[in-house]
Amino acid sequence: MNDIPQMKKAHKILAKMDFKMKKVEQGYAGQTLYINISNGEMKSKPVTQQMKDLFIGGKGFGLWLLWNGIKDDTKWDSEENEIVIANGPLCGTSSFPGSGKSLVTSISPTTGSVIDSNVGGHFGPLLKFAGWDALEIQGLAKKDVIIFIDAVNEQITIEEAPLEAINAHMVSEQLTEMYADTEEEKHNISVVSAGKGSENVLIGCLNFSWWDWRRQATRIKQAGRGGIGSVFRKKNIKAVIVKTPNLRPKWTISERQTEEGVI
Repeated sequence: MNDIPQMKKAHKILAKMDFKMKKVEQGYAGQTLYINISNGEMKSKPVTQQMKDLFIGGKGFGLWLLWNGIKDDTKWDSEENEIVIANGPLCGTSSFPGSGKSLVTSISPTTGSVIDSNVGGHFGPLLKFAGWDALEIQGLAKKDVIIFIDAVNEQITIEEAPLEAINAHMVSEQLTEMYADTEEEKHNISVVSAGKGSENVLIGCLNFSWWDWRRQATRIKQAGRGGIGSVFRKKNIKAVIVKTPNLRPKWTISERQTEEGVI
């Protein structure tokens, strides 16, 4: 792995916003996060009762936010095209199968129309635990940027990040290592990225990371439909990172293995 402190030192903060974590109640944090990487605008949008009643779930929220964020002639590579990552009211509830999923929506490079793609990993639940029911990204960055949603310090930043890798398996490892102050905190970090190939094709996928304590490494799941990874790289986004406070017992690996019956 490359020099992590040097990478972090090379970051340049372009915009930041402080926020207060909201408690999730009955499946909702009650707010969505809007970020425009063209002008640095960031704001919270309320989750209305109409959204809960008519557009329940990650797909519904994503389509609603996308519908209201774009125009009827928006193209996949237009500046106003959005990438929306949303989680439903059951997201992060381990009692239900598939509750780690999040839904991604955008205008697709492959169809020219609206596309949605579901994906596993930990980003959806961690975004929910950070206090957000959806993340809406619009705009076009001039240089490669990362978006860091830091629920520990309750701050969101858009930063130029020139030295990190672009390919998903590498940048996920680098940013997980960069923002984890302890080994245990790696469980509370997830990175969204798209590889170098997404810059050259229209079928690029988005990669969502999670920390695998058994392998002691980051692993990734893909939102593979519709070429949303190509939209991600067209916007010059290198990665989106979410970090939450510690939400799990502080077990050692051997203790966790014993608890789960592995040994």
